[in-house]
Parts: sequence; structure tokens; C-alpha cells
Amino acid sequence: MDCCGVTRSITPAAVLEMYARGVFPMGSSEHEYITWHKPETRALMPLDGFHVSRSFRRTLAKTAFSVTLDQAFPEVLAACADRPEGTWITGAIARTYIELHKQGHAHSVEVWLDGSLAGGLYGVHIGAAFFAESKFHRATDMSKVALWNLTEHLRARDFILLEVQYLTAHLESLGAVEIPAHEYERRLLAAVKQPRSFDEGAAVPAAFAVP
Repeated sequence: MDCCGVTRSITPAAVLEMYARGVFPMGSSEHEYITWHKPETRALMPLDGFHVSRSFRRTLAKTAFSVTLDQAFPEVLAACADRPEGTWITGAIARTYIELHKQGHAHSVEVWLDGSLAGGLYGVHIGAAFFAESKFHRATDMSKVALWNLTEHLRARDFILLEVQYLTAHLESLGAVEIPAHEYERRLLAAVKQPRSFDEGAAVPAAFAVP
């Protein structure tokens, strides 16, 4: 059990503070509260280690998709929350992350096919760290395209940490690795203190002060 706290409310400031401590929130669709999680192991996507399989290479070469950043954040978030089995992206979570997006802390990657949103992901940026929250696809491989483009973008912007929370077989097949919490926290502490800009040409925010 990795739950380390429960609150009735959530704010953008609390999300940033807790991410910098290695903790992330999840909403409950059945109850009006937020649970905060700190797993004993964490999954990272190495920015230079994304595994491009032969079939995915064909997707990249032959599929006529286009990719944008921060052009449809609310739509991406809503698509990530639209799951038949239920979702942890409750109304309170959605409102908080949309506000984080307005503040420049949360970002989205959108993948488009024939003018329609076919896949994407969203997450939070603090310093040189990016915390990927959720992804979705409406066409084959389009969430994978979003994650691949995110790793390329973060590498170009000199980020040093891409966290993807829990290691799944799918993420592992793409190159994700799992490390102990103490090692993650060591890398996290170094990353959040280094100012980076997610957007090309944007002002670089000050280093994050860990409480």
C-alpha cells in the first residue's frame, strides 16, 4: 500500500510541493477525497533510452500524424479520464491540473490524425523534471507517439528526469525502468533544483525550493 495521506481538497500549490517530495495525488470517483501516493519503487523513462521497435518505426515513418504541445490541454485531460473502468481523474483533480496548466506548470502533448485528436498525454513540470500523469489513444500507437515525442522534446530542452509512476509491461517494452524510492528521491532532489523551460523561447523559471 503506497498511500501516505488523505485530504478533502487539493490545490495547485500542494501538488507542486508534494511532487517535489516524491508524492503524487489521485482522486476517488466513489468518495470526495484525494489520496496521496509514495510508492516504494518508481518508474522512469530514460530520455535517451526510448525503445523504438520495428513496428513502431513503421508507424513513425508511414502514419500521417502531427504533434503539438499545449494546444488542447483540457481535451487531452478529458480524454485521459474517459475510461470505462473508471478513473482517478476526478473533477477536483481536473480543475487543479487545468489551473496548473494556466500557471505554466502542467503541459500536454497532442497527436492529431486528419484534424482529430488521436492520442496524447499530460503531466507536470518542475525544474528539470517532468512527471507524466496519464495518456490515451484513439488510434493504434498514438499514445506511444505522444510519449516518444515527449522524450525527444525533454531531451532537446535538457531535462534530466521523466517519471512515469508505476512500471507496466507496456512502459517496460518502451524502455522504462524501475528504481528504489530512495534513488528516485535522490535524482528528484537534483532535478527540481535545476531551472528549465518546457516551451521553446519561454522564460526559465527559478529553481524550485524543496520544503
